[in-house]
Amino acid sequence: MKEHTEVTIYDIAKKMNLATSTISRGLKDHHTISKKTIERIKKTAAEMGYRPNNLAASLRGNKMKTIGVLVPTVTQPFLSSLISGIEIAAQKAGYTVIIMQSHDSYEEEMSLAQSLYDNRVSGVICSLAMGTKDTAHFKRFIESDTPLVFVDRVPNDFNTFHVVIDNYSAGYKATKHLIDQGCKRIAHITAGSEFSIYYERRKGYLAALKDHGLPADESLIVKVNGITYQEALKASKKLLGMKNRPDGIFAPGDILGVSAIQCAKKKGLKVPDDLAVIGFNNDPISCIIDPNLSTITHPASKMGQTSAEIILKNLKISSKKDEIVKQITFLNTEVLERESSKKV
Repeated sequence: MKEHTEVTIYDIAKKMNLATSTISRGLKDHHTISKKTIERIKKTAAEMGYRPNNLAASLRGNKMKTIGVLVPTVTQPFLSSLISGIEIAAQKAGYTVIIMQSHDSYEEEMSLAQSLYDNRVSGVICSLAMGTKDTAHFKRFIESDTPLVFVDRVPNDFNTFHVVIDNYSAGYKATKHLIDQGCKRIAHITAGSEFSIYYERRKGYLAALKDHGLPADESLIVKVNGITYQEALKASKKLLGMKNRPDGIFAPGDILGVSAIQCAKKKGLKVPDDLAVIGFNNDPISCIIDPNLSTITHPASKMGQTSAEIILKNLKISSKKDEIVKQITFLNTEVLERESSKKV
């Protein structure tokens, strides 16, 4: 079997009896080459099966025209929508996207960050792993003038671009909604550390209780080790097994809210009459569960597009470091009221 070899501009130049520089400029529609010659070059290149070597060109210019995206997982609807938004903006600008998953592991995140750096990506967009506290492994991007954007799960001590929602306000809105429905004992399922988005949502929950004269009962706050159905089910069973059980649950993720509804139904409780539930993110599952889950909208795709646009904008800025400043972009959230919480 004949071994397949890539067609190069040297092969095209030999066949057309032209200089390789002429072939190169013709393929790029350079103004110094006549339209007729450009058409001939492109036709011959297509017939020969020529493919431009973008990798080699990028390495020569020390730019990959690639945006690295490092997220905990691609299976969560919020993160898949976030990635979709990134790709939409990147593709319009002629950039490709490399997606890497940390699986919420700090060690994997460090390794993958090094891999992105070694691959000379043009910019990096990251949503931190659940257990990440030390973000020193991202400093190499700042030192090499590689635009870096943290999105959704962001560090609070890293001087770079952040694209987030106001998680405190969102937590407050969710809790106030349950209060407005007449709930008096509102439980909260939380996750992460004091540096996480879930901590901010918890602060909003506690503030809403205080502002409306309701006590903060620590027994009604249950922490899970991850945003998974199994973890949420354990938390829901604990809450609904209490002698003085809650009449409302604010879950900072829709999968957590779904588990609470299912757990309540198995115990013979009516949702929302006996237990009102509100989730977070407006994932597709929130519309499938019966009753439909009330939730907080989370503009995932818009956050992705905004993150990519920040990267692209800063790639066009000159290399002067004083022109690149810290930027935090807050995007709005709203309560999406559905059957799971409508008591009044």
